[in-house]
Amino acid sequence: MYGVFGQTACEGRLWSRSVAAVPRSSAIALRLAAFASVALMFACGPKPSASTPPAATDAPPSSEAAPQTPTTTAAPPVLLRGARVMTAAGVIYERGDVLLRDGKVEAVGAQLQAPQGVAVIDAAGKTITPGIIDTHSHIGVYASPALSAHSDGNEMSAATTPQVRAADGYWPQDPQIDLARAAGVTTMQILPGSANLIGGQSVVVRTTVGARTVDDARFVGAPTGLKMACGENPKRVHGEKGGPMTRMGNMAGFRTAFQKATEYKRKRAAWERKKGEEDAGGPPDRDLGLEALVGVLDGTILVHNHCYRADDMLGMLALADEFGFEIRSFHHAVEAYKIADRLAEAGVSASMWADWWGFKAEAYDSIRANAAIVSSQGARAIIHSDSAQGIQRLNQEAAKAKAAGERAGLPISEDEALRWITANAAWALGIEDVTGTLEAGKMADVVVWSGDPLSVYSHAERVYLGGALVYDRNDPKQQPHTDFLVGQPAQGDLR
Repeated sequence: MYGVFGQTACEGRLWSRSVAAVPRSSAIALRLAAFASVALMFACGPKPSASTPPAATDAPPSSEAAPQTPTTTAAPPVLLRGARVMTAAGVIYERGDVLLRDGKVEAVGAQLQAPQGVAVIDAAGKTITPGIIDTHSHIGVYASPALSAHSDGNEMSAATTPQVRAADGYWPQDPQIDLARAAGVTTMQILPGSANLIGGQSVVVRTTVGARTVDDARFVGAPTGLKMACGENPKRVHGEKGGPMTRMGNMAGFRTAFQKATEYKRKRAAWERKKGEEDAGGPPDRDLGLEALVGVLDGTILVHNHCYRADDMLGMLALADEFGFEIRSFHHAVEAYKIADRLAEAGVSASMWADWWGFKAEAYDSIRANAAIVSSQGARAIIHSDSAQGIQRLNQEAAKAKAAGERAGLPISEDEALRWITANAAWALGIEDVTGTLEAGKMADVVVWSGDPLSVYSHAERVYLGGALVYDRNDPKQQPHTDFLVGQPAQGDLR
């Protein structure tokens, strides 16, 4: 985490400049005045009537609030000319062009004709890739600064909490979001933590500038995920709080939860069949947690499973078969190399680190060629961060994993290594049809790198989100930041 402080107004960039331009005492006075104004606004504003009950409905609530498309200004079209274009779709143009228009990639190829009125940007000597996608982040639910007041990622009040939603704990003004964007990250899955067997529902967000609510940042149309965790964490956290205490208890807890969900689904279906008949009675009492698990059983909610050891992963695959659901991705998966063929057969991806290992017993038997072996066996390999610092260097993490594979005699193409942080990650999040590669019709989430993105010497120079320029390393006016970072020392960040 970063040593930052303070609060920011809704207009983060304007507020940060005003604070930086005045003495510290005056800045504090400005903050207090702003807070007083906001408090007065809420105190004096209209209040909902307490006497009006919510409208009754028989339909079960959705697992997430209905996504709202944020209001944005249409980005002007732009043609990025003459760069090395890595599409993450099997094609690399050594000298290619990318046309962005109406929030989409309109065309990718060599020597594209510039439509009338389209700005042309010389990108010679640069490399263009899709925006980076991180399948595992806690930014916003473990916001910076690292205070207990900002610890909103683990609901440790029970061992299974499928009803909680990361969206409800996501703070869109977390200064770590700006740092991730500056590193070329355009999409993140925000997950609950791994203290519980079932930790809750994830939300997929874009690194939107100026977001004030989670819905401003939400990736519209992305499926909800469900965070599950096997192995050491749940039994360590809950062992002295009523269990589980063992891996046996872990699996029993999973079975109990999904058996209840199966019965809940059956009762709901029986009532739906009789609805309207005289003896139908009322619908079953709602249970938001069980409804989330029913979403897993129905395939509308994607399972993301924190799991380190090979035997734990195989046990979870057996559990999924037992109850008829699928696991979308095993996260961390330091022993995925031992069962790469089984992952490929099951169609399950592995979201891995390049070289984190040894920090607890189940993380000990890791190898650096993990991702390369998973990839070589035909399974979907993904490099994730699980770190507010690691997310700033996911391109380098992919490069390290590629190099480790080559040292082990497993050559990995540049395109495949790029897919580890783009296309494969998009698939894991269920958004592969709209993002993750540079292809016509995909979202214009694009990064222009100073050089080879798999080089430690390269930086993200320009980042486009939906075709809009949201970061420019060479233009301070295009470097969004908040006053949380004013006067603070950088700790390895990209400022």
